[in-house]
Amino acid sequence: MVIIPVIDLTAFTHGNAATRQAVVKQIYQACHEIGFMYLKNLGISQNLINRVFNHSKYFFNLPLEVKQKQAWSDEFNNTGYVGIERECLDPNKPGDLKEALNVNKQAAVKIDASIVTFYDTCTELANTILQAYALALELPENYFTIRHNQQNHTLRLLHYPPLQIPSKPGQVRAGEHSDYGSITLLFQDDVGGLEVQTASREWIAAPAIPDTVVVNTGDLMQRWTNDIFCSTKHRVMIPSDNKVKQSRYSIAFFCHPNDDTEIACLESCQKEQSPIYPPILAGEYLLSRLQATYGNS
Repeated sequence: MVIIPVIDLTAFTHGNAATRQAVVKQIYQACHEIGFMYLKNLGISQNLINRVFNHSKYFFNLPLEVKQKQAWSDEFNNTGYVGIERECLDPNKPGDLKEALNVNKQAAVKIDASIVTFYDTCTELANTILQAYALALELPENYFTIRHNQQNHTLRLLHYPPLQIPSKPGQVRAGEHSDYGSITLLFQDDVGGLEVQTASREWIAAPAIPDTVVVNTGDLMQRWTNDIFCSTKHRVMIPSDNKVKQSRYSIAFFCHPNDDTEIACLESCQKEQSPIYPPILAGEYLLSRLQATYGNS
């Protein structure tokens, strides 16, 4: 049975060469075998996380007409409010039963001080993880961080409302998809529903584990690594128990390279097979995926 590993980041951030290398090996294995992991001992205060969740609940509890004043308008900006069923992550299924608020570095300043602090904290954590990724792939430790230094990341507050009426056939809270960028950090409540697809195409649950963050590899990292690190399909299902009557909240931090970064197969990832994907600019790839998700609107 495949299990999503829990990895202690302390040994990487505060350890010696041997303990750091042990964590790097664990991260390589997780990224190669399933593309998902839980990280613990991150140095993020629970108080800060709680404040962001509270702000999320406050925002999504506002009247729809107020939220729509901040409506998402286009994939070039990719910020603002996304209404229920507006997004369709699986094009073969009805729209997703969720609403979201997309926030970039500039938008965070206009919202709340805790959002700015959280954005910066997630950026620091992502950089630490990217350093471990670089070492796992036999690259200089700063290889990925210097290619993410424009902070083109998206912080996304997510709300999956309670179901008052039956869903449409095949409809779920978030359709089957992979993430678009390099890595994603996910903070989730205990309502559950996140599922991850293994290499054998089995769906396994990825429940909330206290004091951890879920980290998964995105499409651009998979392209960079020639499929050595996998960008795994995942989804959020509708609960089959009384939790269907509860709101589910999560916070995703989508870490994306600088738009002008060329994503081409890394030399250390060409040992077993020649490059699978043609080079592409990170910004062009993100734009194409957002256009597909929102139907070119």
